[in-house]
Amino acid sequence: MFSKSKINEPSETKDPQVTATKPMPSTPTSPISGESRPPAEKAPPSILSSDLTVQGNVTTNGDIQVEGTVEGDIRAHMLTVGETATIKGEVIADDVVVNGRVVGRLRGLKIRLTSSARVEGDIIHKTIAIESGAHFEGTVSRADDPLNSSVQPKKPRTATESAKG
Repeated sequence: MFSKSKINEPSETKDPQVTATKPMPSTPTSPISGESRPPAEKAPPSILSSDLTVQGNVTTNGDIQVEGTVEGDIRAHMLTVGETATIKGEVIADDVVVNGRVVGRLRGLKIRLTSSARVEGDIIHKTIAIESGAHFEGTVSRADDPLNSSVQPKKPRTATESAKG
């Protein structure tokens, strides 16, 4: 039934269904150096600690957590404003969670003001959540694309404009 000779002898007929393939490397290689590198992972958020003051704009494609003071605009994928943080400038991010103080305009797809938030400025959003206890002074406008700088908040219609149709 089983024979060693058939196993050890090379086969002269090749099965057309079976083809040898070169195994793919488990990690991608750099096109420049040919070195292998680990697969790309989401980077941890950048943290600006409470003893740090930044004067100027901050831009990242990743996440940022501010515990200190920023005097300038911030653009990020996700921004978390800590309870000890103060931001004086415009904030543009996909996702914004405010626990601290923001003086300036907020633009975001999803904005959340927690109970410890203090915001002085306009908010342009796609979705918003404001917890009980949050302090907010300004206007709130909904926009389908709040991250686009050309989007201006819609002017509220007066009672006479509404009556005219």
